[in-house]
Parts: sequence; structure tokens; C-alpha cells
Amino acid sequence: MITLKFEEPIFEVEAKINKLRPRVAAEPSIAEEVSRLEQKLEKLLSKTYDNLSPWERVQVARHSERPKTPDYIEVLISDFTPLAGDRYFGEDPAMMGGIGRLDGTSVVVIGQNKGHDTNERIKCNFGMPNPEGYRKARRLMQMADRFNMPLITFIDTAGAFPGIEAEERGQAEAIAKCLETGFNLSVPIVSTVIGEGGSGGAIAIGVANHIAMLENSVYSVISPEGCASILWKSRENAVEAANALRLTAYDLLKLEVIDEIIKEPVGGAHRHRKKTIQIVGDTIKRSLSNLLNGNVSDFSEHRNKKFLAMGRANAL
Repeated sequence: MITLKFEEPIFEVEAKINKLRPRVAAEPSIAEEVSRLEQKLEKLLSKTYDNLSPWERVQVARHSERPKTPDYIEVLISDFTPLAGDRYFGEDPAMMGGIGRLDGTSVVVIGQNKGHDTNERIKCNFGMPNPEGYRKARRLMQMADRFNMPLITFIDTAGAFPGIEAEERGQAEAIAKCLETGFNLSVPIVSTVIGEGGSGGAIAIGVANHIAMLENSVYSVISPEGCASILWKSRENAVEAANALRLTAYDLLKLEVIDEIIKEPVGGAHRHRKKTIQIVGDTIKRSLSNLLNGNVSDFSEHRNKKFLAMGRANAL
């Protein structure tokens, strides 16, 4: 596992445990030492992850071993059929989507995909969609509306791809159309920030009736490095920028930008992938059930009022 700097004391204890554990069967006296180290590890994990700074949460949110959109789909969505292409230019692997069943309910699923290994990340453009990715997302949104299927989205991107070729193909217009479509859908939308939610590239699929964030995910108008480059003229001030951006789940819940924080297992989602996926799945099912069986009669109007209420002075 990749070692984050603030996790180094944790990895030292884990290394000692891993070194001693194979000897427990042959030397029963070592079992007591392993048990002591495991207790120490549990306390260290709790203390560390209960006191993460905004910049440390950014690092955790970007961890390569956190579950990605395909992992959630594989476990939570049965009979999943991926759908490709925007019907204008081509397919974009950075934005995946399709139809399937969530606990028996037919749904449309959309999410950014950062990829797991180097080859996947290159293929997926490190989770930064091009215009065709957003046009595909819009096409699937319209499909959800046409067939009256709830929409589930997973947000995990540093932002839309900023390259000149993306601009030439209408990146800003593609994102704007996604936003417009999201506000006008007549079906419920449930969004979850599972890693990094960056700029318009994230919110393009984040116009939802219920927005949840994993505890160690981040959601902001710009990356800390980008913010630092603008305000301080140096990416080295990313730590200060992360503090100023108020990008953590706890900040955003207080500001009423999101509706719910999904607690991660102690040590982060990258240590407990299966358990995290299960917790997120339970949250999505509950949220969708509440929307379908609750008092919301017009999902489009609900989303419009929700987003218009964000950013009011009394929330700051």
C-alpha cells in the first residue's frame, strides 16, 4: 500500500505486526506481543484519522487504492449494462455509465473513473472527462428521464480535462448542458462524492436531490494546487489553500452544500474497500427510498430550490 507521510507511524506498527505474525504458531509467547501491537495500531489509526487536516484529507481522497466507480458498480448494481458514446464524437472512458438494478430497482448509473493501475489511469485520462464524456452523461440522464429510472452518480474527478482539444470540442458547453439537464429531470437523483470532487467537472453530475460525501473525500471549486497557483503564484502553498477552501465533508455539511457524511471505517476507505462499498450502498438505498416514498412530489423543483439556497450569507 502507498504510504502517505502522516501515516508513517502507522505503517511502522503494521510492519512489526506482519513480521511477527507468521511466528505466532511456532512461538505462542509472541501472540501476546502481536495482540499488544494490534491494540496500539487501532488506537493510532483512530487518533490519526480523527484529527486529519484538510490537506491530509485531500491526500486520502486521492489515494490510489480507494474504491473507484467501477468497484461500486460491480458490487452494488446487478445486471449492469455499460453504455458508451455520446452520439457526436466518441467514447470517453473517464466517464462511465449504464443501466442496472439497485436492490431490485432499475436505475441509471453515471460516474467518473480514475482507473486502478497506470495503464487504466492513462486510458481514463486520470478521471478527467472530455466533452464527449459529459455529452454521454447527458444522454444517459435523458434516458433515465425517458424511462422513469432514478439516477445514481459517483463523483471522483480532479476536474474536467482542460486541454485545448477539449476546449475546441466545447467543454464548457458540454458541462453547462449537463447541469441544465440535471436540474430538469423528473426522476430522483442521488449523488455520492467517493474521492475527489473538483470544479464544474464534478458538479456536472452532482446536481442531485440527495448529496452525500465519504468522510475523507473532498469537494471544491478548484484543487488546492490550482488555488495556490492563482493566489500565491506557487503550488507550494497548497496546504494553506486547502485550509482556506473549506473542502472537507464537515465544512460542506455545515454550509449545507451536502446532505450527509458517510463515515469511513477507521483507517480510511483504502484500507477497508469492501466495507466502504457496503456502507455507501446502504446509504444510497436509504436515500433513494426516502425520496421515492417521501414528501417530494416534484424532484426537479426540489433540486432547484436546494441549489438556490446554497451559499447564503447566514450559512457562512
